[in-house]
Amino acid sequence: MKDDILYYSVGALLYCPANRESLADSIIHEKIGTKYSLALCLEDTISDHYVEEAEQTLIASIQKIYNHYQVHHFYLPKIFIRVRNPKQIFSLTQRLRNAMEIITGYIIPKFSYDNAEQYINEIIRTNEYANKPIYMMPIYENSSIIHLKNRTDILYSLKDSLSKIEDRVLNIRVGGNDLCHIFGFRRHATESIHQIKPISNIFSDIITIYGLDYVVSGPVWEYYSGAHWDTGLRNEIKEDKLCGFIGKTAIHPNQIPIINQAYQVSQSDFNDAVQILNWEKTQNTMVAGSAQKNRMNEYKTHFNWAQKTIYLAESYGITNEE
Repeated sequence: MKDDILYYSVGALLYCPANRESLADSIIHEKIGTKYSLALCLEDTISDHYVEEAEQTLIASIQKIYNHYQVHHFYLPKIFIRVRNPKQIFSLTQRLRNAMEIITGYIIPKFSYDNAEQYINEIIRTNEYANKPIYMMPIYENSSIIHLKNRTDILYSLKDSLSKIEDRVLNIRVGGNDLCHIFGFRRHATESIHQIKPISNIFSDIITIYGLDYVVSGPVWEYYSGAHWDTGLRNEIKEDKLCGFIGKTAIHPNQIPIINQAYQVSQSDFNDAVQILNWEKTQNTMVAGSAQKNRMNEYKTHFNWAQKTIYLAESYGITNEE
């Protein structure tokens, strides 16, 4: 498992079209809040005929944010650029110049066997060029992983490809809406994507293959107002967490505080995690009752859970709620 808090700290990743001209002011004046990450999208949210204009708007926005940040500090989220082709990665890196200092990395849409090597090579090239680490977050949403006959082979092949830059893969992401689109599915605000078995089976395979080595983030929740939207989001995150996802894609600022709150660690989990990580290994037993004396802690069984729990507590805080 990843052994650095950075990989656990993406949290609520807010998607925004890269051509939104008000974006820079929203960040500079902290209108979105002070605990989220940001994805500036040049792919699905931008018309094919306006990509060049969107790139120019994006560069102008990033430059404005960068320039203001040199004068006075404000909350600066982790900023990612979602590209639509591999060549955009190095091109944008060059055009952003010093402003790349505030870019965390690039999001790779529809990551697949056909484009993996191109994207990986561009990330390697960009890291050699830049004076800071540049991360990538591939999205698994391509139709190639639908078919059971080849899915496992494709997922393992893609994992093998990523191994050469494993430390630069901040998260693995899943495209819930894109995968649902292939089948013609859409969940309502009272339903969870984990109830859609063809999709949840794909998620399970991704977690099984990647979850030991990477942080895998949960799918987008498309509701942000109306009846039951917030309850539905909380319920789906609860299932996300139980299935091994950490963090979630957001499409509206209303979702951010709910996602952040959902990933807070309970006081009892935190206490048990501390007990497990600080276990005196010279003891004659490696099992003991929890701090609240309501469950059993075992060093050899719960160490990975404890380490992850501490990272989550550092990223999202501790709550008294169970």
